[in-house]
Amino acid sequence: MFGTERLRILRELADRGTVAAVAEALSMTPSAVSQQLKVLAREAGVALLEPDGRRVRLTDAGHALVLRADDVLAAMDRAVAEMAHYRGSPRGQVRVAMFPSGAALLLPPVLTALGDGGVEIVAGDEDLPPSHAGQLLADYDIVLTHRDERAPSPSGPRIRAQVLMREPIDVVVAPTHRLAGHVSVRPEELADETWVSVRGGFPVDDVLNSIATITGVRPRIAQRLNEFRVIETLVASGYGVALMPRFAVAHPALSVLRLAGVRAARVYELVTRPQAEQRPAIATVLDAFRAAAAAATAEPVSTPGS
Repeated sequence: MFGTERLRILRELADRGTVAAVAEALSMTPSAVSQQLKVLAREAGVALLEPDGRRVRLTDAGHALVLRADDVLAAMDRAVAEMAHYRGSPRGQVRVAMFPSGAALLLPPVLTALGDGGVEIVAGDEDLPPSHAGQLLADYDIVLTHRDERAPSPSGPRIRAQVLMREPIDVVVAPTHRLAGHVSVRPEELADETWVSVRGGFPVDDVLNSIATITGVRPRIAQRLNEFRVIETLVASGYGVALMPRFAVAHPALSVLRLAGVRAARVYELVTRPQAEQRPAIATVLDAFRAAAAAATAEPVSTPGS
């Protein structure tokens, strides 16, 4: 019979990569972590780890046991949650990692929806490419990610990614720019522009690369910044043009233009462990995010005479 805590240690090693990182996360010594992994290997009757330079890595058997550890630990979490359900409504803390602009859009209505009930969100600011979602799940129950709509989802054997919403990406220019006031712009009209963009690996940069493919012109990028408020200020001051997600545009002076002739959007996804939604508290938070996304993307209702 495998010890539950030893299975948890093995899963932490799969998530974090090193014994030292596991020891720090679990407030243990590295020697204690190594000892528990040796005991688990004896319980399994097969080698779970093998040397990898100065570190260790999982064997094939180790990877297989991690998948079963996910099942066992998820079942334990469900049992705890079910007992809480018999005591009343869903309760507990749910740790959520979010990229800043997504948090600004969705977190306020999510918190409002949860109200003073028994479910509490502990939010973390994590602006990383979706390929890092699996690593973030070592510390969070839910990870809100964003990717270019043409990019692959981060789903895998130990990761479940659910599409939440689609947000178009537009071009923003200063009020004095030659294109200011236009409704839309074609990529070819932007070939000679100076850009303020984000770091590589994020949806906005992926769209800029698509524009470069269409025009055949490598974009002239003056600055790379991951804070949209700074990007907006630079563009409004005439230091270049930028691509921005539609719901993130806040600067009142900017002129927003739709991109014509190219699909340009980022997709929000909620990433969890495969069985996480069976915990009532996590399911409650996921439902709140879905409702907030539906409200954010709903078309405004026009009234007669408007």
